[in-house]
Amino acid sequence: MIIGPDLGIVVLEVKDYTKNTLFQINHDEWHIVTTSGDQAVIKSPMKQARDNMFHVVDVLKKDKNLVQLEGKYKFQLKFPYGHGVVFTRMYAKDFIQEGLYTVIEPHLCLTRDEIDPDKEGFSEEVLMEKILNMFVVPFRLREPLSTEDINAIRYHLFPEVRISAEFKPPVPYQDQLLLSLHDIKTMDLHQENLAKQIGDKNRLIRGVAGSGKTIILASRAKMLSKQNPDWKILILCYNISLANAIQQMIVHMLNEPEDLFDFSASAKEVENQNIIIRNFHAWLKHDLKIREYQLPEIIEKIEKGEAILPTYDAVLIDEGQDFGADWLRLVSLLINANTQSLLLVEDRAQDIYKRKRSYLQDTGLSFQGRSKVLTINYRNTKQIVKFAWDFFRKHSMFKNKVVSRDLEGEIIAPQSTKRKGPEPGIMKAANFFEEMRLVARQMKKLHDERKVPLDEMLILYRVKRTHKYPIVDIVQRSLQEAGLPYYWITENDISKRSFKKEDGKIKISTIDSSKGLDFQAVFIVNVDSMPFPLEEDKEREVSLLYIGMTRAKQFLCLSYSAESEFTHYFDEILQERKQEKSGLEKIN
Repeated sequence: MIIGPDLGIVVLEVKDYTKNTLFQINHDEWHIVTTSGDQAVIKSPMKQARDNMFHVVDVLKKDKNLVQLEGKYKFQLKFPYGHGVVFTRMYAKDFIQEGLYTVIEPHLCLTRDEIDPDKEGFSEEVLMEKILNMFVVPFRLREPLSTEDINAIRYHLFPEVRISAEFKPPVPYQDQLLLSLHDIKTMDLHQENLAKQIGDKNRLIRGVAGSGKTIILASRAKMLSKQNPDWKILILCYNISLANAIQQMIVHMLNEPEDLFDFSASAKEVENQNIIIRNFHAWLKHDLKIREYQLPEIIEKIEKGEAILPTYDAVLIDEGQDFGADWLRLVSLLINANTQSLLLVEDRAQDIYKRKRSYLQDTGLSFQGRSKVLTINYRNTKQIVKFAWDFFRKHSMFKNKVVSRDLEGEIIAPQSTKRKGPEPGIMKAANFFEEMRLVARQMKKLHDERKVPLDEMLILYRVKRTHKYPIVDIVQRSLQEAGLPYYWITENDISKRSFKKEDGKIKISTIDSSKGLDFQAVFIVNVDSMPFPLEEDKEREVSLLYIGMTRAKQFLCLSYSAESEFTHYFDEILQERKQEKSGLEKIN
């Protein structure tokens, strides 16, 4: 069953039949050959799906919260429903060759090539289109189903959920059970499947910002941990705040039911006993008890068998583009030789620390034929992807290295996402006080009118203070005056380690520390301090602003009150938008 907040409900009958299973079929019944070679007569899968759908509808109609209470559709469900059949081992060509579409309505069935993202002809648009066409009661929802509606549906369909639904606060990652056209979490399932298909030993996943690389890494860790409870698994990343976010994500994943009928997870809180999550420097200091300058000497000792350090059965590295050659060498020496399980996840466009790369040299492991490229961005809307990528292409020296999908070390151009949203905002103010007043006002408006939770908003800054303004002080003061609660993630190491996303507060962070995080609304303030005059490497500043922009899932706003090379670019965009607007007004 698919419960889609903006769709309704689709009941799918899933069959693993092959062509050889089918003997003779008509609209009502199918003669099939069973695995033991006998013949059996069953009800047509279409009829099974339809009957199941009506069975579900009858159960749900008993709940007055789920039906229309007036009008001509009184006592009908307040959301659409549909049904279909999925054939996991048959292809569209089989249906055409065997003439099966005469007995099975094409719009009510999905074949292997239509559901498997690894198949050449797979298209998400076609899959969504087909699911939408399965609705036999085809009205569109005016507004999405609320969490209460969805909980009510699950309550009736899976009565055992009742106890935990009443007493346990829902976990943020529970959306994996729901498929929604407008929700990024749609892709959690796709990423989780990727995590299962990666294969063993060393693997490299390269993806654009927002392609769900961290979700794959977390799903992979969860899977390895469940399959091998005795393994010692290490997850490393560069950022303290990202390590904290992965920690929260994995705890949620481990405490999540494997499917809607798995009640073991809700019965007890699962701790990730065999998964250790660290940012690289904390791992060196606390787990290995060494300092970064000692790396060359330690590596040499391990290679000669003169030093003994802890080993790991699997290591997973997020944001691998930020890792130095020595770091990777050390990690690869500490992986169990029998498992050789190393997963590296990276995005070249986000490379702030400009490392020169040859994985074969760094790790002694070849990734030839063992890498996967993810080009679709699911995090951001189409408008944000285009806005951020146009900026990156215009300012980056690497633009001539940008490829659609190619060699190690090249930058991957994002393919657009399926989600649409408002154009990113650009705000120009007279001074920084005024700028922050505008930002606070926008945040209030998003919260009140668009119902964006405060803890889904993020303010990013490049530097804590400039020669003119104490940036962070003014940010905090403006939020206080507007009555908006906030949490400063990057105040110090302790605040980075202890930040919780779901705390009802707006977050404030440096752009550096926001890697790997995402929020519904992101405000990048004081853009005029970029490119930062003291930073010699302008390329790093370009990557940094690109990272900042791609943290936003739905709303992005850049603001400034002085001039810089980057703000001149945004001034031009403002100018173009004004001209377009006045052009449109003339036409109208």
